[in-house]
Amino acid sequence: MSETLQNPHNAALLERLPLLGLPDAWLVAGCLFQTVWNLRSGLAHTAHIKDYDLFYFDATDLSATAEQQVQARAAALFADLPITVEAKNQARVHLWYEEWFGYPYTALESARDGIGRFLVPGTCVGLQPGPAGTAPRLYAPYGLQELYAGILRPNPACPHLPLFEAKARSYRERWSWLTLHSA
Repeated sequence: MSETLQNPHNAALLERLPLLGLPDAWLVAGCLFQTVWNLRSGLAHTAHIKDYDLFYFDATDLSATAEQQVQARAAALFADLPITVEAKNQARVHLWYEEWFGYPYTALESARDGIGRFLVPGTCVGLQPGPAGTAPRLYAPYGLQELYAGILRPNPACPHLPLFEAKARSYRERWSWLTLHSA
């Protein structure tokens, strides 16, 4: 996943992420796997990336207000970058997911649990800053083979098929070489 750092925004986010002081903080999802797909497609590193997601896990305050305060701090820290950064507390996802997406969602126990529940297993990736001067720590619970092969299949850990189908359609509109596979 070292190619994800060729996207200068990913590199900047990982470099500065520790400054937020968030517990169990990770750079996740689209900004990582979409950078890989862009490079494979001969596109700019940042093409088609809608936002850059930060996950953290803080069970000490599950309020929307606390999450909004973290979001404001993240927006200020990354204000010089021409991107949208979204910071989400994975400890509170179960409180809003069903109302937002229409499916029940059991409580997570870590940010890594949230990464593992993305709709497409090949997109379940996260990077966490390593100690100064070291490579970031990779978390990819289903491995990287499907990411690099462009395989889109439903994640049994999040079996919300209509949501998967919409996500897969969106991905294929941007990267037509991706292939759909059944569960």
